[in-house]
Parts: sequence; structure tokens; C-alpha cells
Amino acid sequence: MSEQSEEEVPAEKVQVTELEMTSAPKVFLPVPVNLQTALIRAVKIPLPYYRYLYSQVGHRWMWVDRLRMPDEELEAILHDERTNVTVLYVQGAPAGFFELFRVDDEVVELSYFGLMNHALGMGIGKWFLLQALYAAWMSNPLRVKVSTNSKDHPRALQLYQRFGFSPTGTHEAEVRPLDDEEILRFARRDLSVTDR
Repeated sequence: MSEQSEEEVPAEKVQVTELEMTSAPKVFLPVPVNLQTALIRAVKIPLPYYRYLYSQVGHRWMWVDRLRMPDEELEAILHDERTNVTVLYVQGAPAGFFELFRVDDEVVELSYFGLMNHALGMGIGKWFLLQALYAAWMSNPLRVKVSTNSKDHPRALQLYQRFGFSPTGTHEAEVRPLDDEEILRFARRDLSVTDR
């Protein structure tokens, strides 16, 4: 192995914005025409399928935390009864997902939300976010929270605000992209699970 491959990819600084909304959305958006869609909650989602969704949606935005997470830790989060992972299917294929976490009786967090590449440009993003927010408000919390950062979609912050979120704070964080060795190791891990 070369020296370069043993070095970690340097972390990148990101600006994180925390947002919250204090009332359910009062808008309605129809599903874009000529699209067959389905939203299916994935109860006790298999880890390889979750990681597939997570990497397909998040690779452009440097979502890496859940890929690095050990199976036991990730399973504890995903299979917790307070977690809701819902998958969007468009024309019969997975097209995105959202993940909600009920922090307590008062707060629900929109932990992850996004679309896969092939679903971008279909005009479904706003409708899908609205469905995620409807799901978040089903337990009647006092607040729904979300965070976004400067590596997310360039219009993410604007979209959240358009749907009723208000910024509550900002801070700086670091994100370390996956290196080639990690990508290969994670691919082997997920292949070995599906081969069993």
C-alpha cells in the first residue's frame, strides 16, 4: 500500500444551520402529473438497503456518518421505535427517503431527507418534503427540527424556510469525505451481507 492511500482524506469545514418549525404546514401540493409514486415506511429496514438509500441520496452532499457507523450502532438507531424511515418510489423504483426521529413528546427531528439523482428534475422534491413534514406532525409535537449545511443542496435552506422552518442557530463543523479504501471496504461489507 502506498503512503498516500494510508493517509486520511482531510476534513472539510461546513457551516451548519439549525432550523425548527412550530406549526404543521398548511399547504397542499399535488403529486406531479404522469408519475406513479408510493411512500412506504420501512419498518426494521435491512442495513444494506438503508446504506444503499443513504449513499445514493447523500453521496453528492457528503453524507458519510451512517456509512462509517458499525452495524450494531446503526441498527439500534434504525430499529428504535422512535425512528421512522420512509422510502419514496417513483415509477416502481426507489427514488429517495426521509428519516424522522421522535426526540420526545415535544420534538421530532427530520434527520435525513433527499432524492436520488434520477428523481431530480421530476418536480417531486417539494411534494416529497411536504409528505415528510406531514409525517413529522402526525404525533402532534410542539416543534419539528432539521439541520442543513453548506455541503447540502444549494437550495435546501431556502426550501426549508419556504415550508415554515426558521433558523435557530448556526455553527461550524467538519466533514471528512470517504477515502478510496473506505469506499472499497464498505462495498465489500455490504456485498458480504447480501451474499449470506
